[in-house]
Amino acid sequence: MARVVAVRPLTDTSLAFVNEPRDDIVREALAPDGSFTATDGPFKHYRRTVTVDHDAVAIEERTEFTLSIPWFGFLYVLPTKRALRHRPETTGGPQPWWAPPDRLSPRQAGVLGTLAVICLAVGFLNTLLTQTITFAADEFGSSDGDQGLALASVRLGILLSFGLVALADRRGRRLIMLFTLIAAPIACAFGALAPNLAVLAVTQLVGRPLAICMGILVGIMAAEEMPRSSRAYAVSVLALATGFGAGLCVMALPLAGLGVRAWRLMYVLPLAFLVLVPAVRRHLPESRRFLAPHAEHQTLSGHRRRFALLALSGMLLNLLVAPASGFQNRFLRRVRGFSAARISLFTLATNTPGGIGVLVGGRLADTRGRRRVYAVAIVGGTLATVAQFSVAGWPMWAMSLTGAIVGGAGVPAFGAYSSELFPTGLRGKANGGISVFQLAGSSIGLVIVGYLLDQSWSYGSVMALVAVGPLVVAVMVLTLYPETAHRELEDINPEDRITNG
Repeated sequence: MARVVAVRPLTDTSLAFVNEPRDDIVREALAPDGSFTATDGPFKHYRRTVTVDHDAVAIEERTEFTLSIPWFGFLYVLPTKRALRHRPETTGGPQPWWAPPDRLSPRQAGVLGTLAVICLAVGFLNTLLTQTITFAADEFGSSDGDQGLALASVRLGILLSFGLVALADRRGRRLIMLFTLIAAPIACAFGALAPNLAVLAVTQLVGRPLAICMGILVGIMAAEEMPRSSRAYAVSVLALATGFGAGLCVMALPLAGLGVRAWRLMYVLPLAFLVLVPAVRRHLPESRRFLAPHAEHQTLSGHRRRFALLALSGMLLNLLVAPASGFQNRFLRRVRGFSAARISLFTLATNTPGGIGVLVGGRLADTRGRRRVYAVAIVGGTLATVAQFSVAGWPMWAMSLTGAIVGGAGVPAFGAYSSELFPTGLRGKANGGISVFQLAGSSIGLVIVGYLLDQSWSYGSVMALVAVGPLVVAVMVLTLYPETAHRELEDINPEDRITNG
């Protein structure tokens, strides 16, 4: 339990101030014993007591609290202490800059923390093949084209993801989430036994789609639980957790440099995520909007325009995003002469600060609106990514860093849109369908880039070619996308409000 002590001079004004219930990061109520307890806020336990010392002419406020955020609560203890110690002068003041725009309830904070720990597995499992395929290809004597085809073929497993997230619209989010959390690490671990690149691709054809399904359900559950002005913030937090999971994979990459076959060790590591299952089962409730009455067995009829808009956007974006990620290690290894350890350092040093962009982008998408933030992020991130493959030395590091920060700012907006624009009974199926198009764009981009690289095109020229896709999306965002910030999901999707009303 954390404690905060604040001392103020004793005056009539300060005495009246401290005896007024707070309504900022926490909403207080006066308890029978004269202390203040929380009626709302991200606290499992909260109690504030006021003591007047007439001899010292001072007032002491002592606050004891326990956050309702599992696993990651320790990250918020110090900023929460500061927020509680430095109380806004006006009742109902704004939330601290690091907190969501809306005050979260204990349940909402608990769900967000649980989804964040699931994202560690999502990030690791979705990064595993991309980070190791260069080393596997070296053992198997495979070409750039073979590598591109393998990465593209794995993406065909998205049909499995689509089926599972569609099932989540009928059977519930929680059940499918727990299944994928168990099945994905086990399926990916079979990659350690692969005798060739084709078999490795087959093992990941199952494991990676399960992880993708897990990630889709994380976004859906967050949207269905979070308050209306904090959905993009939640996406940003979950994206940071996913990025950290991917970072864990990158940090383990030096294992692949221990020998020609050492990359196989990395496929054993995902089994460690199985220890999360019992705790997730205890802490993760079913989505409140899924439990609420809603129209079931819905089809895309009536939502085709929204679906087409997001599906096309996802496909065009991934023409660049997938090959830029999939071929980065090979570019650094073959063209820049980086070792496995140096590749790991480059990726961590330039991608980790991208969390700044994700966090800021989430806050801006909630407070300023989705469209402008998303469009600027797409253009800036695209140009920086192309430049990264066109320059050497410190400018390459600088462009990678810029692309991660600026491009990362668009992640919360797209993540929010994909859940906001569809009703509860269709949210899983629609997101699964969007992912199919995203993976189709990835496959097309990977095949094109792999083929052109085998034809002796430079990396910079190839990336510039596929960058046309994201730039088209930026125009689409500004001209065709609706604004969804500050709106309840039932306002965006009236059929849910009618049903629930």
